[in-house]
Amino acid sequence: MKAQTFLPEDYRPAEDEPFMNERQLEYFRRKLIAWKQELLDQSAETLEGLQDSGRNVPDLADRASEETDRSLELRTRDRQRKLVTKIDAALRRIETGEYGYCEMTGEPISLKRLDARPIATMTLEAQERHERRERVHRDD
Repeated sequence: MKAQTFLPEDYRPAEDEPFMNERQLEYFRRKLIAWKQELLDQSAETLEGLQDSGRNVPDLADRASEETDRSLELRTRDRQRKLVTKIDAALRRIETGEYGYCEMTGEPISLKRLDARPIATMTLEAQERHERRERVHRDD
């Protein structure tokens, strides 16, 4: 088992330190784990809420409104479930040493981008190229 890296409370990755050093990796690992836990907690709350709202509402308008709310909540949870999968993949990349590098070009992903979107797998430029290509093929 690997020794835990010390990380001050106010630590933020900086451009002037070696890219993806132990402190940066630990920072992103903790950030990803906290995000995942938050999503799982919200999911548990949703399940409890859905179980509690299983009552029969006699008014058709109220029932329709409740069904719409439930459907929206389930779609949101499905997106979050997919996000948890991406978080798990990012955590695996940290373990294998691939985290922080673009899967298309192999170049380092900017720390600002990773801080804003820790599950990013491509540099901003590679992501933009990918989305342009996708848009072109979608229009065919």
